[in-house]
Amino acid sequence: MKAYLKKYGIRLLIVVFLVVGILAVGRSVRDGGAGLLSNVSGAIRTPFQKVATAVVSRMEELYGYVYKYDNLVQENERLRAQLADLENQIRANDQAMEENARLRELLNLQQKHTDYTFESAKVVSWNASNWDSSFTISKGSDSGLEKGDSVVTEYGVLVGTITEVGTSWSTVETVVDLDTNIGVLVGNEQVSGILEGDYTLMRSQYMKLSFVAETGQIITGDIVITSGAGGAYPQGLILGTVSSVHTEAAGQVEYAVVEPFTKLDELTQIFVIKDYQVVE
Repeated sequence: MKAYLKKYGIRLLIVVFLVVGILAVGRSVRDGGAGLLSNVSGAIRTPFQKVATAVVSRMEELYGYVYKYDNLVQENERLRAQLADLENQIRANDQAMEENARLRELLNLQQKHTDYTFESAKVVSWNASNWDSSFTISKGSDSGLEKGDSVVTEYGVLVGTITEVGTSWSTVETVVDLDTNIGVLVGNEQVSGILEGDYTLMRSQYMKLSFVAETGQIITGDIVITSGAGGAYPQGLILGTVSSVHTEAAGQVEYAVVEPFTKLDELTQIFVIKDYQVVE
């Protein structure tokens, strides 16, 4: 209806005004008396005049409606744009606050490990494969990153290792990946073992703890940290906690399941340890 009025409204008004004009001329040429012709003319003209007046009034109302509707649409679009801008500002403020919190925690970590050299990077994308667990970050060789560098959170939690480096990007293999093989220490007794990737556990974001020292005892809730043996990883980085322990018939630990200390799929920003002091 609105589109029809916009296209044909002027034409309708012209027709209405012509009808009214013709009727007005007929009235002006009639004589002073109300003869038969005048009465007939009046009888015919009066209904048309009423219709014309009603049509004109209705057309004015409809045009007023169209005008108001267009204004409302424009105002609605402006309000939507303003709302989108406010939402973007709020989102940007939230991100800034989160980043500031991460940087404060990183500062605490740097104060504890003065030998660490960090490089901040954003998580760009995740690998969609079911056969590995990896993601891409926004820094590469241009920022001094190298294959084998450890990747941590602002709390010093190890989340992966760089396996491929481009000029402005790198691939990080997470700690639950099938290729994971990290020397670790478990619990207060510092029981040694090897943290490995396992296909079944990887799908649930867990790791497998194997080759536990024969004299060692581990329990659910024990913290698992890097041992630093061999210098592949800095010593003392947190990996996760023991969620279950599986023993052999003789009571010896066969393996344990370890839950990562952080939700890997929620990572948005990470920190690469580019340099550190190796503890022999």
